[in-house]
Amino acid sequence: MSSQSEEADAELCSVVEAVTEIGSEWRLIVLHDLQTGEKRFNELKRSTDANSRTLSRVLDDLEAGGLVSRRVEDRPLATYYSLTEAGRQLSPVFAELESWADEWLLGDDGARDSDAGETVASGD
Repeated sequence: MSSQSEEADAELCSVVEAVTEIGSEWRLIVLHDLQTGEKRFNELKRSTDANSRTLSRVLDDLEAGGLVSRRVEDRPLATYYSLTEAGRQLSPVFAELESWADEWLLGDDGARDSDAGETVASGD
């Protein structure tokens, strides 16, 4: 195997690992929602429209992955969630995805652009 091929495989593996770590729909929704700052569990539940079981599982997964931290207050009893440094480093990724979606998936009216995936012939 050539050195270039090994480097390409390593880069692909990194991308696949990153998508595996953050790529589920609910993980992306929660990570994006926490970009604005710390939130209580019920705030996240309302803002993401996730049910309690799903949100709890996703937050546990994100915490285990080092992307989200949990803080518990005793009085009043409340659990707060925020992004770790690793989670905050995803901010430019979300900005780029939003820009890409605006250009390639959404038309002028904000609806999905069905022509986005078509190949355009040049110079005919």
